[in-house]
Amino acid sequence: MKILRWSIILVLLASCACAEPLPFRQAVELAAKRSAVISAPDQVRAHQAYLEAARMYIPQVIVGSGLAKSFGFPLSIEGSAPTAISVNTMGYLINPAQRDFVRAARTEWDATAFSGEDRRQQAILETAVTYTQLDRLVTALHLLRQQEQEAVRAEQIASERVQAGVEPQLELTRAKLASARVRMGIAQVEGNVDVLRNLLAQLTGVPAAGIETVTESIPQLPEVSQSDDLAAKSASTSPAVKLAFAQADAKLLRARGEHKQSRPAVDFVGQYGLLTTYNNYQEFFKNYQRNNGVVGVAIRFPFLNMSQRARAGAADAEAVQARHQAEEAKNKVSNETRRLQREVAQLAAAREVARLEYQLARADVDAVQTKLQGGTATLRDEANARLAEGQKYSAYLDASYLVEQAQMQLLRSTGELEKWALAQK
Repeated sequence: MKILRWSIILVLLASCACAEPLPFRQAVELAAKRSAVISAPDQVRAHQAYLEAARMYIPQVIVGSGLAKSFGFPLSIEGSAPTAISVNTMGYLINPAQRDFVRAARTEWDATAFSGEDRRQQAILETAVTYTQLDRLVTALHLLRQQEQEAVRAEQIASERVQAGVEPQLELTRAKLASARVRMGIAQVEGNVDVLRNLLAQLTGVPAAGIETVTESIPQLPEVSQSDDLAAKSASTSPAVKLAFAQADAKLLRARGEHKQSRPAVDFVGQYGLLTTYNNYQEFFKNYQRNNGVVGVAIRFPFLNMSQRARAGAADAEAVQARHQAEEAKNKVSNETRRLQREVAQLAAAREVARLEYQLARADVDAVQTKLQGGTATLRDEANARLAEGQKYSAYLDASYLVEQAQMQLLRSTGELEKWALAQK
């Protein structure tokens, strides 16, 4: 009874550990959410940098103390008289350079949205490609299992014919080689399936053991027209291109700010100090009072600062370089889109060839079965024909996957990947 009870428990645990179906749309949504979490710190950092620059116009207040014992005339401590309580405040009133620095920080903050969108699109692409490849390999693994059965069957037939003296030993060796090749293919596919499951688990957050693809949930990819100007569309919609130009604009604004550092600036300043009675003030100052303060503006007229001129020149060079890099990013996206657009047509043609070869292999199986009924073919001929059919079908699956991968990459370039990936079935 105890053995039976433990057997039932183990069966229940095994059934609970079985993988549950993970639809394509759900996998994409999970990956998109995880990418948003990863992008959030960059946006927060850029926002805080913008607030830091913008709030320089809000007066800063520092409360402290400069306690000290004076011997003779009360000297200053860090530029101010010894005080029991000191309050200092300062804020920008007129600062042309800081205005450009604030605009640059705001532009960089806005650019993080493009960075987050680009990361989101990349996560969706990796998830879609991994999911479809995993689904294809699972299908291929089932096919290889069938091929293994056919190969074992062909090997048994060859062994019987060799023992009967009908065929030489070489035919049995060839049959064993075919079986070994199928087993090698199974081992390779099983390894790739494990790798893809782990990768999909990292992208979605779902445990690898709980991932089971649903073929019917994968939306159909749209047809690619070779006459459309997809390169221009990708250059105008690509988040990576928008990010590059936003960063170039921020560099330009910072360069302008560096040049404006040589312009006059006005700051609001204020100071209050509560003087002590033991620092000899009453001995050296005729009208001594404990409470003292000053409020006003500090006006600066920079007219000779060669170091700042060099800093501004370096900022100009960085702005020019950033603009060139943005143009290069735009051209790279356009060229990649154009390449993918043409590659889809080439891979589609290769897929059609693989499909026709698979149809011929199926026809060969039908022909061998007809001959087998007429007595002009053997069981080994049928097994070999079915093995060839399985290989052609596997090649057709590989060709189909390459087309789908190129189409998904093209959708990523044109900004339509998310619309396709999250489409309702």
